[in-house]
Amino acid sequence: MNDTPEITARSWLMILTLGLVWGGTFMFQSLALRTTPPFWVATARIGFAMVLTFLVWRWRGGRLFTTANTDYPRLIAVSVLSSAIPFMFLSWGQQYVTSAFAGVSMATVALFVLPLAHVLVPGERMTLRRSLGFVMGFAGVLILLGPEVFQSSGDDREVWGRLACFSAAFCYAISSIMIRRLPPIDPFGLTFATLGFGLLLVLPVATLAHGAPPNPGSQGLMILALLGLVPTAGANLLRILTIRSAGPVFMSLTNYLVPLFAVLLGATFLSEPLPNSLITAMALILCGVGLSQFGALRRLFAGRT
Repeated sequence: MNDTPEITARSWLMILTLGLVWGGTFMFQSLALRTTPPFWVATARIGFAMVLTFLVWRWRGGRLFTTANTDYPRLIAVSVLSSAIPFMFLSWGQQYVTSAFAGVSMATVALFVLPLAHVLVPGERMTLRRSLGFVMGFAGVLILLGPEVFQSSGDDREVWGRLACFSAAFCYAISSIMIRRLPPIDPFGLTFATLGFGLLLVLPVATLAHGAPPNPGSQGLMILALLGLVPTAGANLLRILTIRSAGPVFMSLTNYLVPLFAVLLGATFLSEPLPNSLITAMALILCGVGLSQFGALRRLFAGRT
């Protein structure tokens, strides 16, 4: 794997797909929480996803590290920080915040990733243009996080719910850097491993917190399966491929798209209030994304893919 990220037209397509899929995740997770306790929602997501990725992994040969260089402690840490802990944080937090808030909070992953990558990842430098784009995108996020979106009810649980969502974003940022720094590893094996190790943590937590698994009914079970198979299994693999080819900073741009889709889907299907600041925030975020990746866009439109 090259240390310098390679950004192509395929990279842009992948982050757009991830933005849409993950933006819809919060809407479906809100629906799942109507029938299932939060930590069992996280367990079901990981469990369904793990079964699918295990089958795909075994079908492709069942290999994990592709060289003699292994790093299981880092792999376990990646697993905990990219699946178990953030899934539990988000499921618990969404009891008290809207799906739009949860989606918007994911944009803060970019804020955590940029300085970490600048220090830890070769080829990921905080240039002036990238910094200006970052500031512009952050301004859009602040507008999107305005009073129309976050009118507090005065309930402390809402405050803790917000903190849980931002804690999940911090976990994703750290795991993005750690995935990039893993030794050569099969992407399918990495996807299965992150879910498998994650399940070993979340399953006993769910049992201790909520007791035996509930019966969510056929519709609830279908929603849980959807959460596991699409945004968890499929999108997790796509996330890993994007990080290892285009780098964690480029991958973090997906988290600017996630809140936009989350707000729109929540307003359309869950009747969540649509903030008046959405259009302004969307323009700032997209302009910030374009400015921070101007070099990649120029190569893309010049046909250098």
